[in-house]
Amino acid sequence: MDPLDFVTSLAHHAAELLRDRFDDLHDVVEKKPHDLVTEADRASEAAIVAAVRASFPAAAILGEEGGVYSGTSDERFIVDPLDGTTNYAHRYPLFCVSIAYERAGVLEAAAIEAPLMGMRFAARRGAGATLNGQPIRVSTTAAVRSALVCTGFNPANYDRNGQYFAAMSRRAQGVRRDGSAALDLALVAAGRFDGFWEWDLKPWDIAAGALLIEEAGGSVTAIDGSPLDLAGGSVAASNGHLHNELCTALLES
Repeated sequence: MDPLDFVTSLAHHAAELLRDRFDDLHDVVEKKPHDLVTEADRASEAAIVAAVRASFPAAAILGEEGGVYSGTSDERFIVDPLDGTTNYAHRYPLFCVSIAYERAGVLEAAAIEAPLMGMRFAARRGAGATLNGQPIRVSTTAAVRSALVCTGFNPANYDRNGQYFAAMSRRAQGVRRDGSAALDLALVAAGRFDGFWEWDLKPWDIAAGALLIEEAGGSVTAIDGSPLDLAGGSVAASNGHLHNELCTALLES
């Protein structure tokens, strides 16, 4: 089975599950301050895990809500069944499903679907990235002063992150905080945002979006400019043209 066809189909089915439950009264649990999980997260991940284990029984799985399996092959699926849970719980439409396929430690295929935005992103290593089946490229914005950039952070950690938000607000044309890192990364790939940064992320927040940006011609690194480590926590993403300026501005903040 082709991994890209599989993850795009799987992301679509999980996104439709979330769409069907969007207006329900959700069972919301706070895992830690400002970090929520709903019954929809768990149902989406359960459906994804079941499908992966049926079609790729030897693959490892890393899922946000506990769907973790070690596997016996060099394949791994990295799954965020609902990125933007707080948005979803409040019926704010910026949320998505994010699934990446990795082989021998290399991201090979990715899908991100935002059902209420009508956006289906996909990427295959070496073959480019698409939005709703059409090729996408990062923006051509050359400098942070002309850029629309995005970030995210846990409100409980605002004292740490507020300084960076303020510094970039002074430098950039605009700064947004939308509450879904995976979708923000996808929007960098599509040229809607020129850059993105965030600390304290997990592999499932980053993996699919990172491949989308690379295949759309952009740059993804750690915030200090070093090579991206999915388990490293920090990410800086951009169209490439303003990447060094973005990282330098953040490190100087």
